[in-house]
Parts: sequence; structure tokens; C-alpha cells
Amino acid sequence: MEPIDKTAISDQVFHQLQTQILTRALPAGHELPSERQLSAQLGVNRGAIREAIKRLQQARLVKVRHGGATMVEEFSEHGGLELLPSLVVNDRGQLNLELAKGIVLLRKTLAPLVAGQAAAHHGEALAAELSPVVEAMKATTDLPTLQQLAFDYWSAVVKHSGNVVFRLAFNSMNETYRAVWGLMTHLMQDEFRDINTLAQLLEAFRAGEVRRCEVLTRQHVELGSRALQNSLNTLSGLS
Repeated sequence: MEPIDKTAISDQVFHQLQTQILTRALPAGHELPSERQLSAQLGVNRGAIREAIKRLQQARLVKVRHGGATMVEEFSEHGGLELLPSLVVNDRGQLNLELAKGIVLLRKTLAPLVAGQAAAHHGEALAAELSPVVEAMKATTDLPTLQQLAFDYWSAVVKHSGNVVFRLAFNSMNETYRAVWGLMTHLMQDEFRDINTLAQLLEAFRAGEVRRCEVLTRQHVELGSRALQNSLNTLSGLS
């Protein structure tokens, strides 16, 4: 373990322990050192250790047993979507290819359902919110700007779906997406430039056409999904 900088001490302790758990340097079933031992190893006060352990418990990465022993949990069985950003890109900036492929599949599956729900519940209000976004997309060819506008578009769709589960899943996927934002700019450019489909989708939202919204969304996200899958397959072949 590495000595901890004194700024944001409990955060640093948490992230260091979380990284060791997610990389299985601290495997499931392993007992963490005591607060006193961790404090000595990391060079921080026991209050920072206690706060970090509490956050690890909240993330379901460890469990404090009767008697005080802190055991590492199997994160693939107990963890939630909030772990995705830390799992998809490790602390050395390396992409987890298998996890990235799973996220692509999840996005392809969820996006049409989210669009259909939004059309069914708040189609007209959503269309009104999306209209200036689509107009802004039509007015630019700048790829980073289109990426941000596309992000704004889908954020509005999820918000108007009226489904809390979709919104929570989207929040976690957003954190993952932001971790690789720069990489996605060119990789998903065909999807970002597919403004015509987004404009058609806007009108389908306005009309409350659930089935058409699902079809158009599936057609649209397939552009980015195909590019991502091809890139990931290429990287897998090189590894």
C-alpha cells in the first residue's frame, strides 16, 4: 500500500482500498487489516480509515462482521452499477474490454425501452425540450459540440421516461461514459451526426408514437453500438 497525501484523506483511503478490491489485489473473503494497522500502513488518522470503511460498506464491497473483522465481499455478487466507472477504466487508464462490451449491450437493450416510456408518458413536453437541442445540432458540424448536444438529448429522454430505475441506471452509465468521453468523440461520430433520425424521433415523441420511438431509437443507437463493438473486437484481437 502507498502512503496517503493529506488532502481529502478519507477519499484517498477509500479509492485506494476500492481499487485493490476491484482488481482483486484484496480478494473476496480476505480480512482487511485493523483500523490501527491501516492507519499505520497508510500514515493517516483512524478517523479517515473509519470513514473509508463506512463508504466501502455502503458500496457493498466489505462487510463488518460481529467482533469487528472487516471482510472483503465479492463485488460481482453484491455491488451495484455505481462501480462501473471504476471498473471500466482502471487506475492506469486501461479499458476493461469485456465490461465495455457488456455496457454496449446494456445500452442497446435499454435505450428503445426508455424512449418508448418517454413517448407514452411525457411525449409533448419532451418534444418541446428537445426541439432547441435538435436545432442546435443542425446548426453545427463541430463534433465535440454534437457529442454534448447528443448527451443533452438523451438526458432529457431519460428524465421524461418517468422511470426511476431507468434514471438511476442512466446516472451510473453516464459516469462510465464520462470516464471515456474523449475516446467516444470520434468513435461514435456516426451516431452524433445522425441528426435526421433524432429529428424524426422528436416528432414521434410529440405524437406519442411509442412503437415508432422504439424503432427509431434502436436504429439510431445501432450506429454507435456497431462502431464500439468493432473497436472493442479489434482491441481484443490485439491483446
